[in-house]
Amino acid sequence: MRPFKETLRSMNLNARVPAAAALVASFGLLLGCAQLKARDQINKGVGAFKNAQYEEAIGHFQEAIRLDPKLPQAKLYLGTAYSYMVIPNATDDANLKTANNAITIFKDYLGEHPGDKNSLQQLASIYRNIKQPAQSKAYELQVIQVDPKDAEAHYSIGSADFAEAYNNAVKILGEDGLKDDGTGNLKMSKGACAKIKAANTTSVTDGISHLNESVKLRTDYDDALGYLNLIYRRKADVDCGDPATVKQDVAMADDYTKQVMGARANNEKKKEEKATHGTVTTE
Repeated sequence: MRPFKETLRSMNLNARVPAAAALVASFGLLLGCAQLKARDQINKGVGAFKNAQYEEAIGHFQEAIRLDPKLPQAKLYLGTAYSYMVIPNATDDANLKTANNAITIFKDYLGEHPGDKNSLQQLASIYRNIKQPAQSKAYELQVIQVDPKDAEAHYSIGSADFAEAYNNAVKILGEDGLKDDGTGNLKMSKGACAKIKAANTTSVTDGISHLNESVKLRTDYDDALGYLNLIYRRKADVDCGDPATVKQDVAMADDYTKQVMGARANNEKKKEEKATHGTVTTE
């Protein structure tokens, strides 16, 4: 017969096994419950977001993250909700705070998921909306590294390059007592010509390259064609002192104006065909 003390010790040890198992099972149920609650918060947040109730959506997404910190989509949704509250071109403290909240979330997500295209696109858009074009361009370039065939990223860089060149040209011409005429500003002084060359050569060259790539990837990209028209007029400024090249630049700009009209007509036709399920009527 087993001694009483040994029997008692064995009983106690055996008693701990089901107790421990029950504790683990209970913890698993609590964890599963928290995950279910987190997903419920996400669903509620998505519903609020669709109704443009962004502050309410933010509350739900924050609660989802509290309940399940490892739920990746909650962070993406939270960052997106913040980004939708950013007012384009506003740089007041409240707007910058909202933007920085979104920026922090997307950067954190990128730290966990390097190369996430959506996060890179969101960051580029947010920085563009708070008038920080250099940071916006840096993230658009990262988008292109992830997806070289992203026509919109190329377009965004090209349009930003034009904006920079245009602002520089207007300022320099203004100092010369001139207003931009969009055809090369042949009346500018040699001093203004030199300043424009120095200020705009890089942005004009870069912009033309990205806009051409954008149109190459999307033939009927009318917005990109429109900016090619505009940026060739800035190239005409850069080519000051060479009347023949200036004339060619303006002719290129005019040609892109025609291409824009053609592209828009084609796009409208595609929309009509899509609306009628591809049915084309003939007379």
